[in-house]
This record gives sequence, C-alpha cells and structure tokens, in this order.
Amino acid sequence: LIRVVEGQKVYLTMSNVPFVIRPDLFDPHSVHWHGFPNASAIFDGVPDNSVSNNPLSSMTYFYNVVRPGTYMWHCHVEAAEHMQMGMLGNLYVEPAQSYLPGGTVLGTQVHQVGDKYAYNDGDGSTAYDVEMPLQIHSFDPTFHNASHDVQPLPFADMEDRYPMFNGRGYPDTVRADLFLNGNPDFPGTVDGGLETAAQPESSLISAAPGEKVLVRISSLSTTDYYTIVSPDLPMQVVGQGGEHRTGPQSLGSAQAYYDSHQVTLGGGQTYDVLVDIPANAAGETFFIYSSNLNQLSNDHQDYGGMMTEIRVSG
Repeated sequence: LIRVVEGQKVYLTMSNVPFVIRPDLFDPHSVHWHGFPNASAIFDGVPDNSVSNNPLSSMTYFYNVVRPGTYMWHCHVEAAEHMQMGMLGNLYVEPAQSYLPGGTVLGTQVHQVGDKYAYNDGDGSTAYDVEMPLQIHSFDPTFHNASHDVQPLPFADMEDRYPMFNGRGYPDTVRADLFLNGNPDFPGTVDGGLETAAQPESSLISAAPGEKVLVRISSLSTTDYYTIVSPDLPMQVVGQGGEHRTGPQSLGSAQAYYDSHQVTLGGGQTYDVLVDIPANAAGETFFIYSSNLNQLSNDHQDYGGMMTEIRVSG
C-alpha cells in the first residue's frame, strides 16, 4: 500500500535485484502510478515513453502529489506477467481538506481536527470514519507453472482461476492472524523462527454502529470485468477514476453522487464508495463480494474468491 497526502513531494526508489539462479530472467522493471498525473513522462513507468530499471540498478521516481483520489501502482514492463507475479498494489492520495485547521467551515459543517474526507468536496459530503482499499486481482496457476523454468509467456491461454481482494481469497481476506507464529492453517515460510508470508494486508472492514465507511475499490485484472455488490448496505459513489464526482460547470459543479448496491469495474478502473453503517446494527456482519459465482472460489475448491466482511462492533 502506498498512501500519500495531496501537496506532498514524493521520492520513490525502486531497486531491481535479479535472481542468481535464473540468469535468463533479465527483465527490467518499472513503477507505474496508474491514472496519476505525473510530473514528467519519464516517471510514468511505461517503457514505450519513459524508462525502466535494469537488473542490478536502482531508479528514483519523483511525484508531485497534486490530485486526491484512488489509484493503483504496478510494474508496466510485460505488465500482464509481472502483475500476475504480484508486482502491484493499492495507492491513494488523501485530500488536503482532511488537514485543514480545526473550526474551518465546510458548507453547513465545521471541520474538526481528525475529520477525514475522500475528496476536497467543500461541504464535508465525503467525510468518513473508516476506510479500506479493496484491490481486485486474479491469477492463473498454469501460467505461473509454465514460467517456472522458462519464460514462454502464454498470454493467449491465460485463464485466471484465483480471484482475490488485496491478494487473498475468502476467508483469508478477513483473517488478521494469518501470518502469526504457530498458525496451524498456514505453513508460510520460517525465517529465524518467525513465520512470514507474502501478503500481510487483511481486507476485513471493522466499524461501529452509525459510522461511515469509505471503500476504495480498484481493479488491476487483465482478463475480466468484475461486479462488486453490497446487497444489504447501499454504496454511495462519490468518486470514479480518481476524480471527485461533480456535475457540469453550468450547474455550479453540483455533486453527482449516486447510490447503488453494485459497481462494475474493468482493468485499471476505480470507484470510491461510502457505506453508512446503521445505528442499530451492533454485532452484525455484512458482506461485500463479486456477483459472479465462479469468482467466489479458489480454482475448483469450494468457497474462497472475492468476498470480504464488514463487522460491526457490539
């Protein structure tokens, strides 16, 4: 996860360390902030019009963070392959409005220190209490195995069979203890007696009755569209594609929010949605998941896939 604040100047150094046991893997790599307005094309990470980083070298990217919103980052060299191998992550920019002095008037509301917003809305309409990034991705185990010893890159045959939120399938999406020592359900790897694994980020959303949840939904899938549903709690869409949803200038840039129980994303798309937790929902659990049944399994196993929970404290 890369989380920055509007107005920051960010320097990100990426080092390319090759595998000694695989000298045939001479791939360069890059960092591409998808949908983000770069300070210069050289920092965009797309090999066609910028630079990439060769093995045994490092490169420092510069970003002038000028626009809040939900984005994503990934390697853009042989992007379908490198994203399949895990070179991707969540990226979002907090608005400057969240850091205004206490007592600032926003429409009919008064900003207090600690109040958080999805965008610089001017009226506090995108305020939230809890946030969670949910990144859609999936992978094809056959594609992985084919690349174990050589690089055939069979992109035409790619068929993703492990749909995931934030790199996990349900029920691991909601497990905060997945990587603790002594966990009998997850072998992981042992390094000096410490059990570790590749993905430490849970997708479990914990909230209290009456709170508002900001869910930052993004997709880096290269194979499918995904429809994400919240059947019991409506989602108010306040942002899309890293942009605050506002109306036309002729109407004074009025809000263009809308409520829905589902959003559909293709690769490279994002949505910012607000979910209101009912005041009488103490102790309840709500679900957010893909509406396609084949995306609610881990390959041919029952259960799994793109599902997570909103657990309301009692």
